[in-house]
Amino acid sequence: MSFTAEDPAYPARRDPTQPPRFATLVAASVLLALFAGISAAIYSGGLTDFDRGLLLALRDQLNPADALGPRWLAVGARDVTALGSTAVLTLATIIALGYFALERRWGGFALVFVAVIGGTLVNNTLKALVQRARPDFVAEIAETSTYSFPSGHAFMSAVTFLILGALIARARPDAVGRAFVFSVAVALTLLVGASRVYLGMHWPSDVLAGWCAGASWALLCWAAADWLGRRARP
Repeated sequence: MSFTAEDPAYPARRDPTQPPRFATLVAASVLLALFAGISAAIYSGGLTDFDRGLLLALRDQLNPADALGPRWLAVGARDVTALGSTAVLTLATIIALGYFALERRWGGFALVFVAVIGGTLVNNTLKALVQRARPDFVAEIAETSTYSFPSGHAFMSAVTFLILGALIARARPDAVGRAFVFSVAVALTLLVGASRVYLGMHWPSDVLAGWCAGASWALLCWAAADWLGRRARP
């Protein structure tokens, strides 16, 4: 895929290891359908037992306010969950935008900017529309000012890590390097989301929906950038 005609980071010829735009759109549509299905199930109460059962299984049975397992595991989970925080993702985005601006790679700059800013607006809109309460096992979490669905950490880590991972992977000349970089991006996304459930900060369906919606948004932005890049090429 080539996002701009003059951008040296994105070669004019299609990389045969990259999925065609049609496949990207199909994947985005499937993820969006999964998000819609999860939303409908939550609205109907069909996921209530699943959410509560899984969350309780990860809590200390004597004191549900504490996560199951040794203290170091909970501390590590908090460190991992911080990777999906607004502060960390904003810093990563600013660094990426600064790099693309210095290199005058405006295609990558625009993709990151639109994906992250647009993703933030989409996530906040969904939260305001659904207004789902947080889990009530941990008092300070239940009293937080933001709604639970979808998980903002899961949504925005999917958008930010997958977009940045895909851009970095594209610059790698070898298939192994590309696979490694993108695998790291996917792993970070999954770890951040899983940590939200383990710490009792979100219902499991919040995280599943956040992953689906965030990855779908990232794929749609990638497909749009590809299409615009093709139009810009002479």
